Amino acid sequence: MIKSASHELIFSSSCIKPKFAATVTIPASLPAIMSLSSSPTYIVFSIEQFISLFLEVWRNGISGINISEIIIALFIFLLFLLLRGLFAKFFIKRLEKYVSKTSNRFDNSLVDSLKGPLKFFPIVIGFFISTSYVSFGSGTESFIDNANRTLITILIFWSLHQIIGPISVLIKTVEDLLSKDLLNWIIKAFKILILILGAAAVLELWGIKIGPIIAGLGLFGVAVALGAQDLFKNLISGILVLVEKRFKVGDWIIVEDIIEGVVERIGFRSTVVRKFDKSVAVIPNFQFAENAVINVSETTNWRISWIITLQYDTTIEQLKKIRDEIDKYITTSKDYKISDNTMHAVRIDKFSDSSIDMYVRCFTNTDKWSEWLKVKERLAIAIKEIVEKNKASFAFPSQSIYVEKK
Repeated sequence: MIKSASHELIFSSSCIKPKFAATVTIPASLPAIMSLSSSPTYIVFSIEQFISLFLEVWRNGISGINISEIIIALFIFLLFLLLRGLFAKFFIKRLEKYVSKTSNRFDNSLVDSLKGPLKFFPIVIGFFISTSYVSFGSGTESFIDNANRTLITILIFWSLHQIIGPISVLIKTVEDLLSKDLLNWIIKAFKILILILGAAAVLELWGIKIGPIIAGLGLFGVAVALGAQDLFKNLISGILVLVEKRFKVGDWIIVEDIIEGVVERIGFRSTVVRKFDKSVAVIPNFQFAENAVINVSETTNWRISWIITLQYDTTIEQLKKIRDEIDKYITTSKDYKISDNTMHAVRIDKFSDSSIDMYVRCFTNTDKWSEWLKVKERLAIAIKEIVEKNKASFAFPSQSIYVEKK
């Protein structure tokens, strides 16, 4: 027997005793569900529910952001990435081609330095426009705003960092007051300063206070200064060397008992010198501040200073002729500079133990070492010819030994 009103099924059978009746409860909605599932209406209803759920997820897919906005924003950003390539290929290339035709070095250097920021510029704009299209929540919107400000800050300070190099091309007059190496130091210092300021600006955007960081670095700097006195000693010495223009890269220098060679690099702590045996020496800068430095490259007129030794049997007439002919050779040759500042001398100097010494000093017209060697060679040959022509002889160290006979 089935009671449909209470939805209870009571089973009974003649083979089962009445007291053993079983009751099963059926949900009230089961008949309706069984009825709906058996018709197309249920399928339509399910599809409508799926579409409704899909649209709800589409509208609030990622942190409440419409997925269509995200797709369009990504499309905008990718479009600007494509424009970046076209911008670099056409605009920058045309700009380089244009400035290459000018004689001004500044515009060439400026375009070359700003290549990176110019290529980064479309990315900044693309990110800003794409994020502006999306409706973010209050928390996410603050993060995106800081991200946009960060990209713009990086673009500004990167451009300033790159512009310093080309600006140094314009200030050629400064090189007359400061050495080129010191100017390079100053440029590097400004670049580091801009990087520090840019990093500080970015940190401030994200709410990171730089005051405690600076204070900590100050204490750290004091500790380092106490433990690195030699480092600062060399640093200050290097600055003094550059300010006083004692030497520059490429100069041939001599520091007695320390180094002789060509300067290859002047660093903050040390200077690299290439010795004439082609080995490299790294000299602490304080050596150049505390010792006399001879800058051979600054020689305007290379000097020749010799002592010519003649035998004691040379007559006075021979001595005078040799002196006058050497003097005439020097004064009439184009190899030598004769002036009040470069006075020459050919004089009988003194009587040595085994020779009569004649002093010869003159200044050449060259400031090149290789040419100076050639001039010296010609003078040596000329002096030998003059001595031999006058039938005199060069002396050499000798010692007379007298043996007493018994």
